[in-house]
Amino acid sequence: MTERLRLGVNIDHVATLRNARGGGHPDPLRAVEIVAQAGGDGITAHLREDRRHMRDADIAALAKEAVLPLNLEMAATDAMGNIALALKPHAVCLVPEKRQELTTEGGLDAVSGKARLGPFVQALAKEGIAVALFLDPEFAQIEAAKAIGAFAVELHTGRYCDTDGPERAREFRRLQESAERVAALGLECHAGHGLCFDTVGPVAAMPEVVELNIGHFLIGEAIFAGLEASIGKMRALMDAARDAIPTPARHGFA
Repeated sequence: MTERLRLGVNIDHVATLRNARGGGHPDPLRAVEIVAQAGGDGITAHLREDRRHMRDADIAALAKEAVLPLNLEMAATDAMGNIALALKPHAVCLVPEKRQELTTEGGLDAVSGKARLGPFVQALAKEGIAVALFLDPEFAQIEAAKAIGAFAVELHTGRYCDTDGPERAREFRRLQESAERVAALGLECHAGHGLCFDTVGPVAAMPEVVELNIGHFLIGEAIFAGLEASIGKMRALMDAARDAIPTPARHGFA
């Protein structure tokens, strides 16, 4: 039996649905209880500058009251840093952020931002917060994350998920090689963005990857099957892929 692959469920769009009409329903904190029942290992929530889904009060409640550890996604700004230092979530994932984007469009530029990101990451780490950088699968970015002092790298899987055929195979190889590089540098390797039932298996089968963060697809699928059933199916697909890893581990695209 290989090591269990952690599943973090992003619950941003529970808040999106709530905000569509105001009030308090559906409650993101209630969603956390279902995530735990369904086999999730943690929750992810993105506090955006424009507060389009999660609000400050949501993040405070998730940090203090949730039954699962909170991974706080946020931009590397002074305001967000102060919130993280005050609430001390289990983990922080630093992501790029643009007001006009519908969702995070790509990885953080850790190479050009190294001088700014280094002290930011170190301030969080000093308070016991595990810091990941959300990066495109590029060696230069991964090596910059190591130099900055990050605990983990979350590889952006969006291009792999959004392509097919030979192009998907190429994107998968980029992810595979990058995961190996992350692990070789002694960092935790996470992955996420755009993963669904059809794309999760090959990524879950990478032995270097220890955590997947999946959100939009699971919340959308919950409309049809329910949140617990959707997470349970994703959990089962991840576990099956993990259990199929040969010993010694061999890589391959399926």
